[in-house]
Amino acid sequence: MSETTTATPPADSRTGSADGDGKGPGLLAGPLGRNLGLVVALLVLCVVGAITAPGRFVDVDNVLTILRLAAVVGVVSVGMTFVIIGGGIDLSVGALVALSSVWATTLATQAMAADFHWIVMVFTAIAVGAGAGLINGIVIAYGKLVAFIATLAMLAAARGLAEIIANRRTQIVQDRGFIEFFGGDVLGIPTLVIMFALVAGAGWVLLNRTTFGRRTFAVGGNAEAARLAGIRVQRHTVWLYVLSGVTCGIAAVMLMARTTTGSSTHGTLLELDAIAAVVIGGTLLVGGRGTIVGTVLGVLIFTTLGNVFTLNNLSSSAQAVARGVIIVLAVLLQQRLAAGGARPRKKARGGGGAARPGNPAGSLPGGSAAPGGPAGARPGDSHSRPPT
Repeated sequence: MSETTTATPPADSRTGSADGDGKGPGLLAGPLGRNLGLVVALLVLCVVGAITAPGRFVDVDNVLTILRLAAVVGVVSVGMTFVIIGGGIDLSVGALVALSSVWATTLATQAMAADFHWIVMVFTAIAVGAGAGLINGIVIAYGKLVAFIATLAMLAAARGLAEIIANRRTQIVQDRGFIEFFGGDVLGIPTLVIMFALVAGAGWVLLNRTTFGRRTFAVGGNAEAARLAGIRVQRHTVWLYVLSGVTCGIAAVMLMARTTTGSSTHGTLLELDAIAAVVIGGTLLVGGRGTIVGTVLGVLIFTTLGNVFTLNNLSSSAQAVARGVIIVLAVLLQQRLAAGGARPRKKARGGGGAARPGNPAGSLPGGSAAPGGPAGARPGDSHSRPPT
């Protein structure tokens, strides 16, 4: 006997519904619902801050302080979002920020900047970050080393190299033009915040409006299927880590402007903050799904939470516990939504089996009409046998 097979249509990528009718697991399973939940969480934190620290939390200076603190972590988190969507992880971002800041503030680099322009320091920081990211990508993509191990090794090596270059000393930025440009503001908005907005905007366009972004989702969702589709997975993986290194270089420039120093201690535990913000923003750690908007909201949530704790004179230990709880809840919610989106489609109602390609509707499944016989007749039926 032949079996009846019913083809299940692919899931609708926008609704999460298996039959594309918009009746999926719910609004919260889509990017809009997840981002809406993050906005609500951020508003709740703002209300708590306004109630517990009235007059101080809603002050304009305090709001700008939150945005300045979010800017550095946010820029690194944008690069981390691409890496995690692509199915990887980068534990070296904090060390790369330190190495970039130290290399860009050496006496030789600052002397070149004094002779030419402070833009030399900016290019140096970005080039160092991109070079380290390139090494990460080559080792992972072509050396077949697990991303966790490769970037963990880079974390140790980059931090150690930064200490050697700086001789464990803090290097002071001497160029006043550099400090005034990046430490200033435009129409009352700090330059660092504007840089964060520009990087986030560029990341959103790159992820959602370019072939590079579509390939990133494909590689993170199923690397083998992406390879069979013609995507050069190894080369794309290298570019993802280079992009992460570039964002580390930009973040190093921002830290140099904010602290007027280059130090091997810059970016300590920054990788954990970036990964936490990306996870809170709805990016799956297994890759294949994520949004820049969600990452930005995740950064703002963590920064606002820290500000509320600081204004209420609560310890950093309590803040760390709260962050851990939030991360666990976010991952559990991701798993629940992912399981809801993968629910099997219900069988179609109706009596007859599905018609096979080329057979008339209503023909019996498992058999084809004999030549000259009526639709649905099976070979061997009495009315389909030739006369003897």
